[in-house]
Amino acid sequence: MGVVKLGVIGCGIIGKVHLKFATSHPMAEVVAVADIVEEKAKEAATQFGIPKVYSDPESLLRGSEIDGLILAFQTSGRAEVALKVFAHGKHVLIEKPVAMNAEEVKKMLAAKGNLIAGCCSCRYRFLPSFNFVKSFLESGALGQIRLIRIRTVKPDEGPPKILPPAWRLKRDLNGGGILMNWGCYDLDYLFALFNWQLKPKWVVANAWKIPPPFEPHVAPNSDAETHITALLLCEDGLTISYERGEYMPTAYEEGWEIIGEKGSLRFRMTPERFKTVNFYEASTEAGVMPKIVWQGEENWDTVHEGVIDDFVRAILEGRQPATSLEQAFFVQKLTDTIYESAFKNEPVRFQI
Repeated sequence: MGVVKLGVIGCGIIGKVHLKFATSHPMAEVVAVADIVEEKAKEAATQFGIPKVYSDPESLLRGSEIDGLILAFQTSGRAEVALKVFAHGKHVLIEKPVAMNAEEVKKMLAAKGNLIAGCCSCRYRFLPSFNFVKSFLESGALGQIRLIRIRTVKPDEGPPKILPPAWRLKRDLNGGGILMNWGCYDLDYLFALFNWQLKPKWVVANAWKIPPPFEPHVAPNSDAETHITALLLCEDGLTISYERGEYMPTAYEEGWEIIGEKGSLRFRMTPERFKTVNFYEASTEAGVMPKIVWQGEENWDTVHEGVIDDFVRAILEGRQPATSLEQAFFVQKLTDTIYESAFKNEPVRFQI
């Protein structure tokens, strides 16, 4: 079927995760790595047996015969580098969030032409439970969907041994905070469950920075949100209630609930060793009857391996990846609208 020659730009934590799975893929060959900190690139090249090392993207693009590039560095520089990759006629897989804002994604869309380009926000869709939930929804077992509730809040765990990197909670480096870091996964997963057919029309949102007691636990001058809520009103009457939080003064909670006229479904998006999907079926005679409709074991390797395998096969098969750049634009546009509503403290019409 052929071998795809890949390069990886960014050799930090997530870059090395990509390298782990790309170097072991039977239809991929990693031929070059780059990082602005050359020592990081050299270390990664030694660890994974990569023949060529560069300190900047331009040199990699000029000096290596590659088919596609994986961009695994902070958000603020991704669009600029992606445009250079497209100009060299190479395919690209972009880490999440895809860009700082929807305008940057629009520029990438205009530049990519017929090249294959996607975003890693699809990670959790490679888990078996996603396929089951999607099929279950398509079966009509829930009837008309009324409400989707997505809530993940994580308590502060005390002073860290090492402060997290500044970009995680800096608007000028990452475009935002928890919504940019995790919302892209949640929204990608949600809209893919419904074949990208959900049509939000109004957004009401609010966002908060880290609570004062926990400010010493993050990088100084962090200005992005650690807690966000949003209510999305869709054209067909469906309502989506969304909440994400970290460094929270509360107990841990993670879960999805999809409520329809005939029952509801409860599950988690992330992998678990003993994972279940629970169906609460409505019955005239018995009321609500709970039962486990799927159970299985999932692991984080599947999450990370999936994006590499999908990107490689997309290049070989001449198709777009699981999350195309067009779909990533939709997610980013909705993200921008959530932020707009939170900053204005008023409802905002969603327009794509």
